[in-house]
Amino acid sequence: MEYVKFGNTGMDVSRICLGMMSFGKTGKENGVFPWAKDYEEGKAIFKKAIDLGINYFDTANVYQMGTSEEITGRYIKDFGLDRDEIVVATKVNFEMRPGRPNGGGLSRKNIMAEIDHSLERLGLDYVDVYQIHRLDPHTPMEEIMEALHDVVKSGKARYIGASTIFAWQLERLQQIAEQHGWTKFASLQPQYNLIYREEEREILPLCADRKMAVVPWSPLAGGRCAHPWGTVTERDKVDDVSPMVWDATNDVDKVVVDNLEKIAKEHGRTMAQESLAWMLSKSYITAPIVGTTSVQHVEEAVAALDIKLDEDEIEALEAPYVPHVKTGAY
Repeated sequence: MEYVKFGNTGMDVSRICLGMMSFGKTGKENGVFPWAKDYEEGKAIFKKAIDLGINYFDTANVYQMGTSEEITGRYIKDFGLDRDEIVVATKVNFEMRPGRPNGGGLSRKNIMAEIDHSLERLGLDYVDVYQIHRLDPHTPMEEIMEALHDVVKSGKARYIGASTIFAWQLERLQQIAEQHGWTKFASLQPQYNLIYREEEREILPLCADRKMAVVPWSPLAGGRCAHPWGTVTERDKVDDVSPMVWDATNDVDKVVVDNLEKIAKEHGRTMAQESLAWMLSKSYITAPIVGTTSVQHVEEAVAALDIKLDEDEIEALEAPYVPHVKTGAY
């Protein structure tokens, strides 16, 4: 395993992050990821991750309505992990009490309530990275940044981060923090993969300039960059979220994935390995967040660290891409 600094901080993280979205109570009645693995189903996957040296685990309060955090905390305890050696990240914003007043968002009230709920579910005294899952357009930016600063100063989080957001919004939030002497974002968690590269235009250069960690979600585009086009997995049969994210660009994405399949075969690699090797070749990438439903997925992800692509191969993988409409930010 390779370890790198988390952006412009002194904290070390593994170059592969285990996405805990894949863990939680199964079934649609328990959240929007019904394909998630419950505690027993996911145990071997988590063990393989720690055996391979992964020390960085990313979850969110809303994943399977809190049960992802609960399982993450149980694994940390049951496997006897040294809390000082691991990095745990979670998120806040999306509704945990749908339809109720103060049921979600980034108000000071909700941030302060949800960090306590997350810590209780995780069974931890603090998280290493507390992230806004998206920007809340209904709460003043000053209120958001001051509340996050107070979470850090209270000792309940070591750093803060942002997820999918527009570049101007991220820079404005950072400037607000600077102006008031508050904690700034140490990381960005954007969507980034071979079929969605829009963040290369503005926000990734911004992160590089500000020396922020970049920890992409869906580096394999929900599996689209891990299988030949048209493959139907068990997850695909119950996954209603991925089609909403990617189906609108199927025509142009198929060309990219077909090209990826061809190049991976030529080099004797899996598509997942080729995809992750491409991402890891980017100097601004800290650690892709790999969602996994099998031990094999973890092994493939870690094996990608040993693959070094030359410039011609990188250019060939990127060649079929065409611009997309930026998605997922307010």
